[in-house]
Amino acid sequence: MIQFAIEKANRVLVIAHVDPDGDAIGSLTAVGQGLQQLGKRVTLACDDNVPPRFQGLPLAGEVRRAPRADVQYDLIVAVDCADESRMGWAYESLPEPKPTLANIDHHITNTRFGAFNVIDPAASSTAEILHRFLKEIGVEMTAGIAESLLTGIVTDTLGFRTTNVTAATLRAAAELVDAGADIADISLHSLHQKPFSTAKVWGIGLSHMEFEDGLLWTSISREQMQSAGLEGTPNSSGLVNFLVDVDQACMGVVLSETLDGDVRVTMRAQPPYNVAEVAVQFGGGGHALAAGCALDGPLEQAETRVVAACHEAIRRQRAAVPTK
Repeated sequence: MIQFAIEKANRVLVIAHVDPDGDAIGSLTAVGQGLQQLGKRVTLACDDNVPPRFQGLPLAGEVRRAPRADVQYDLIVAVDCADESRMGWAYESLPEPKPTLANIDHHITNTRFGAFNVIDPAASSTAEILHRFLKEIGVEMTAGIAESLLTGIVTDTLGFRTTNVTAATLRAAAELVDAGADIADISLHSLHQKPFSTAKVWGIGLSHMEFEDGLLWTSISREQMQSAGLEGTPNSSGLVNFLVDVDQACMGVVLSETLDGDVRVTMRAQPPYNVAEVAVQFGGGGHALAAGCALDGPLEQAETRVVAACHEAIRRQRAAVPTK
């Protein structure tokens, strides 16, 4: 039982996925606060920096790019990671034998890679699962934990606008507001406010977007990102959400080249289309309407492969839609 593993553990490493979004950082910091409340010594890790709009969350300033080399961990908790690779170097760098791993996630493509797996694909977000789970293991819902969890729910549901929002999601959100989370402030910082460099990257992406047979996509090179003043890979979830909202778009895709030359891909779909089917072809995962993956460069080659796969998926999925 995962509860017993947590009770026995003293030093716990919590890992969120690479290129973290609000659900990843919200879940990471919520688990960190909860475990500290239970008396555990906690390290929070993520390969990539916490995006600026989430840096105000409790414990966000303590997130490390790698585990502490001088610490022997008793337990690892992976949050919002669909598969082992999404934990990145934060997990790979740990010496063998690696500690027991607990996997808490909501992606339908989750590979159940943990010794313990708390997976609920029906949940809107990992944060929604944690709203239940943290209470089950004896954590008191403080205002700080509520802020982190509501951030995860709000961002992954785009402000309660996705098709996986249920009455349970709304009840969880209401309880988090009652616990002290400011939903207006969270919505403003998580969904709407953006740094100027992000606006510049959006401008680059929009100026290069292409549309063909239901697919709207764009690519952003590392040189273009550097010209916009970004040192790392941008969080492209806002841009890809904008693309898929365009009339006649079945799928929206943003390809972003990293400083190392790899290519990160974010994908969105309108019902009944499914981008998770595309993401898994490249070792990624996610949900039917929101998924992602990473490919080797160069950017142009990755773009050709992803665009071809998306076109094939659109044709196949369109043919499967029942006619009225």
